[in-house]
Amino acid sequence: MIMTLRHWPPRRRSNGTGSRTVPPPFLSDAQWHVIADLLADPPPSPNGGRPRVPPRPCREGVLWVLTSGARWQARFPCKKGPTQYPSPWTCWRRLRDWSDEGRFLKAWSRLLGKLDRFRGINWEEAIGDGSFARATVLR
Repeated sequence: MIMTLRHWPPRRRSNGTGSRTVPPPFLSDAQWHVIADLLADPPPSPNGGRPRVPPRPCREGVLWVLTSGARWQARFPCKKGPTQYPSPWTCWRRLRDWSDEGRFLKAWSRLLGKLDRFRGINWEEAIGDGSFARATVLR
């Protein structure tokens, strides 16, 4: 029996949802609107040049690295990181710029303040991660 590709069933998902491996965004649209003005890009240069990557995908890439504990190099599509984020170097440069200008801390403070107003923070509990701290032996 000869079968051609014309008779082969199509490779599609029946529900049309697309990839199920793409992680959901870290911040909702409402949370993004709270900090969007802090992480906005400067206007394009009058001399032209390559357009900048929008800040929201960069912020998602930064949060993916910070929450997953992965290295920046793991963000390359050929490596093990998700591919929907911009290049790791773009994300790293944005984080550096936002941190140097104090915008990343202001955005974090705004979101934390909003969460505190909703009584979403339990101030009685604190967790310290010592995975990067050097262990010392006292004698």
